[in-house]
Amino acid sequence: MISERAGKYLVDLSKETIKYFLETGKHMVKPTDYPIELDEKLGVFVTLNKKSNLRGCIGYAEPIKPAIDATMEVALSAAFNDPRFPQVSNKEFEELDFEVTVLTKPQLIEVAHYEQYLDEIEIGRDGLIIQKGYARGLLLPQVATENAFTKEDFLDHTCMKAGISADSWMDESCDVYKFQGQIFK
Repeated sequence: MISERAGKYLVDLSKETIKYFLETGKHMVKPTDYPIELDEKLGVFVTLNKKSNLRGCIGYAEPIKPAIDATMEVALSAAFNDPRFPQVSNKEFEELDFEVTVLTKPQLIEVAHYEQYLDEIEIGRDGLIIQKGYARGLLLPQVATENAFTKEDFLDHTCMKAGISADSWMDESCDVYKFQGQIFK
């Protein structure tokens, strides 16, 4: 994955990107002095928390953009385009805690019977993506730990995030993927 230094850089960059937009209404120009490893295409999520409560979280599950570009883009989306929350204001910016999660490429979990998913998922290590038709939900690895989810709870909540019934993961027409994430705060 990436170094601690590069991860810390992404956290600082997400803050700077949002602060710049709040102050100017414009998109910040990509810095030129970033760690070269951030040119690698990686899945990235930016999570904003306020007083230990979720305030915004947007990202790319797939490695479609260089990490540096993806982080700047999803930081703004987490602050201003997460449909679950109003836009971040200047006033509350200082109250936010920033978290960047860099993801491995999602891997389809292939099973003969749905109960085998329970052997393939490790709470605290794996994040999940569940897809059924056009419905798709993703929960980062830390969500299961922060909410003391069992493996079944984690699967159920990922289905609900996709907007499908909680037990859809038991259906053969549902695909379950796992991925890992490096979390930087």
